[in-house]
Amino acid sequence: MWQTIDDSIIAASDFIGGYPLFTVLIGGGLVLLLYSGFAPFRYLGRSVAALRMKDDGTAGQISSFEALMGAVAATIGMGNIAGVAIALSMGGPGAIFWLWVSAVVGMATKFFEGTLSQMYRGRDSRGELQGGPMYMIVEGLGRRWRPMAVFFSAMGLVGTLCLYQSNQLVESIDTVFFASQGESLSTVGRLCFGIGITVVVATVILGGIRRIARLATRMVPMMIAAYFLLVVYILATHLSEVPDVFAAIIREAFSLRAGIGGLLGVALIGARRAASVNEAGVGTASMMHGASRTSEPVREGFVAMLGPLLDSGIVCTLTATAILLTGDYDVEGVKGLNIALNAFDAAMPGVGGYLLLAIVVVFAFSTMFSYSYYGTKCASFLFGAGSAKYYNLFFLAMLVVAAVIPLHTVVAVIDMSYALMALPTMFTLLRLAPKAKRALCDYIGRYDR
Repeated sequence: MWQTIDDSIIAASDFIGGYPLFTVLIGGGLVLLLYSGFAPFRYLGRSVAALRMKDDGTAGQISSFEALMGAVAATIGMGNIAGVAIALSMGGPGAIFWLWVSAVVGMATKFFEGTLSQMYRGRDSRGELQGGPMYMIVEGLGRRWRPMAVFFSAMGLVGTLCLYQSNQLVESIDTVFFASQGESLSTVGRLCFGIGITVVVATVILGGIRRIARLATRMVPMMIAAYFLLVVYILATHLSEVPDVFAAIIREAFSLRAGIGGLLGVALIGARRAASVNEAGVGTASMMHGASRTSEPVREGFVAMLGPLLDSGIVCTLTATAILLTGDYDVEGVKGLNIALNAFDAAMPGVGGYLLLAIVVVFAFSTMFSYSYYGTKCASFLFGAGSAKYYNLFFLAMLVVAAVIPLHTVVAVIDMSYALMALPTMFTLLRLAPKAKRALCDYIGRYDR
């Protein structure tokens, strides 16, 4: 019975996360990229400048910089390491190119998400100002679209549970400390580590969005810098092979050895993994940016635009390069962190795996902190603001469950949830894009004068 349920979940995930997701995220993102006038290329300097601007006292809970760090803390995590490893194992080097493509169109998508999350904020049952796709739908499209907002929130309750992060964090501990000794963690051992993870997460998320944002502003810059230095060392010691790695990525992205079907398969894998890495078009980041204190929605859009550049553009490229230089990614089944851990250990024998594990721990926890906030926003919309504390308890309990269930099931559940969240989000962004475009033209006109 359980095997039948498992197979059904994977089959449904493979279908929804295939052409439908590719069409919605990449197709819709390309439309937004063109409609924005190639905003990611034209206004990248303004995005960086927007980070330095001070809050203007507008209603909200956090600053624009804290919103970006909170959103990036959610996206720069397991997906950037384990997700990239999975993309390589399933689609080869070519999948990374399509992940880059997703990053570029994702920047345009995130611009519209950040802008519209500020333009169409709503109030929860306590009267507190909130943002996110559910409020964009109700406030921007009208009350008759509320069922779609409810659907997004229901999918968000599942998609933000951090099953993947908890599972892969325990898997990394097993790979580094037990598999190297020829042993393996028992179910009881995995359960104990799952409980330990839950206790750490609980001490942060029960403090609310302000504690999460403050911690994210400290953790995110440090963990990106530490990871960058680690990969730079690998690049320096394999310098002569780096051009071949990038040549393989480009070559395999357009390889027709397996026919058109094989080419599309690689593109689909890249786009699917991108959805779980930068989350552009999924709608999660707009909940964080909607909490920002700013009177300029377009400025928030510029800040949001930096997210995919940091995670899919920089961190994922670092991971892919390190694995392609040193690791064996052609493995049986769905493998994640153990591919990356083995690659880093091969590059730095004896210490590489431990160093990566330390970074993975920080990545994983930062993601869990932000995702808990996203989940509480979905729960608050569905059941009222008072339900947030109950959702947090459910969220913490599922971290323990995720530590002991198979990875392929976890990946399928999260991929399917993300795909179903993306459908209403992208529909809303495309419908409301003209409003954001007018706001962009007005903003540029005022500030250029």
